[in-house]
Amino acid sequence: MNIAVVGLSHKTAPVEVREKLSIPESQTESAIAHLLTYPHIEEVAILSTCNRLEIYIVARETQQGIQEVAQFLADHSKLPASSLRQHLFIFLHEDAVMHLMRVAAGLDSLVLGEGQILAQVKQTHKLGQQYNGIKLILNKLFKQALTAGKRVRTETSIGTGAVSISSAAVELAQLKVQNLAACRVMIIGAGKMSRLLVQHLIAKGAAQICIINRSRQRAEELANQFRQIDLQLHSMSEMMSVMAMSDLVFTSTAATEPLLDRAKLEAALEPSRSLMLFDISVPRNVHADVNELSFVQAFNVDDLKAVVAQNHESRRRMAMEAEKLLEEEVTAFEVWWRSLDTVTTISCLRDKVETIREQELEKALSRLGSEFAEKHQEVIEALTRGIVNKILHDPMVQLRSQQDIEARKRCMQTLQMLFNLDVEEQFS
Repeated sequence: MNIAVVGLSHKTAPVEVREKLSIPESQTESAIAHLLTYPHIEEVAILSTCNRLEIYIVARETQQGIQEVAQFLADHSKLPASSLRQHLFIFLHEDAVMHLMRVAAGLDSLVLGEGQILAQVKQTHKLGQQYNGIKLILNKLFKQALTAGKRVRTETSIGTGAVSISSAAVELAQLKVQNLAACRVMIIGAGKMSRLLVQHLIAKGAAQICIINRSRQRAEELANQFRQIDLQLHSMSEMMSVMAMSDLVFTSTAATEPLLDRAKLEAALEPSRSLMLFDISVPRNVHADVNELSFVQAFNVDDLKAVVAQNHESRRRMAMEAEKLLEEEVTAFEVWWRSLDTVTTISCLRDKVETIREQELEKALSRLGSEFAEKHQEVIEALTRGIVNKILHDPMVQLRSQQDIEARKRCMQTLQMLFNLDVEEQFS
């Protein structure tokens, strides 16, 4: 068994490729089920965000498992495998482990140190367990990665003032307009990203903000978090009429097809006015053809890189500090991983000794007579268990502590020979 991750991110693929690979949460169950049908994939977890799609696997044969994931991605995206390959990265075992640690810590994010990714990794872990993709090995790996992400945020300063994708979009808007407070702002969507948009817009002085969302209840829940200003709420049917009165539009929805395109804008807006669109969704909510309109300026997540670069240098030193913590967590996972191949031998040995203990205890109790046995059985049971545990303790500790792979194999073979253990039959 080996761990591998196959994926792409803002570092390796533009948004027009990333959106084709995106796997919405509603499709996660079927995607995991599909991947588990491949013969070499034993475990799978899918991390899909606006800036990355990563598939973590435990594979019987590493190369075949990677090929199966690549085939799945080509089928899912409907992109030729040859054109998709240039955008993919592949990490194996220890590199895959470190990669997930860095992702959870926010060190691989577009915005260095961003906090939202940790919640996304946590959700990936939850869904992977729920849909039976995550079992023993990936469960341990994701738990270790979540621990690593939390440590980096509590033991370093990398998250202090760290901007999110949402705040980077607001900063970009502030660079593009003279007075954000005077702008009429419209936000399409009422999820977490939209909540952060409202938070950062208010901090930058925006006061005229309206929310467009399919669910009125969810929009009201968002508005209740920001009672300091009067957020205007509208339905999706009012989207174009409200947009005609807006200066800045931010889009952040889970829609898989563009909500806005050239035809819709051309029909609803006067060409004499100007409109700025900031699309932070993947897949994109705004079609690329809106850029053909002279009165529209459109920006997507890839346009945020210049804003993010300003914040990057100040965090680079903190990132180096964080990397040291991650190395500790990788080492802890590796120690656990190395102990896995001793589990069957230890379990087999314990089962054999426990069987002997139960047989001999039964014989002894029958000789002592039923009255004595009933009165003292618990004491005798505890005595024999204690003896067994003490006898087995040192061999088990020594076996688990062997760092050298060959030395550990020799120890296991010796135990199997001395105690006549049939490990294959026991665990077949």
